[in-house]
Amino acid sequence: MRHEVKSRPVMLGEYILETGATVRATAKVFNVSKSTVHTDVATRLRYEDPALYKRVRKILDINKEERHIRGGIATKNKYKKDLPTR
Repeated sequence: MRHEVKSRPVMLGEYILETGATVRATAKVFNVSKSTVHTDVATRLRYEDPALYKRVRKILDINKEERHIRGGIATKNKYKKDLPTR
């Protein structure tokens, strides 16, 4: 009985495509570094599955555009938590 094992770049790409997850979130789920996720989906996936790569690239670009907004929200929540209550 032979099972087809998907390559890691394809698995990571499909996960990002299904969930819209960021590189960091994907790295946590698959227990690999964010550098590994980025290398796999930005470089290796291009050669293994070009159609999937194009779709994943769009999500990565959206996440990159929203990055500064998420950072601002995190900072706001950090300082909001530290404020004394009246």
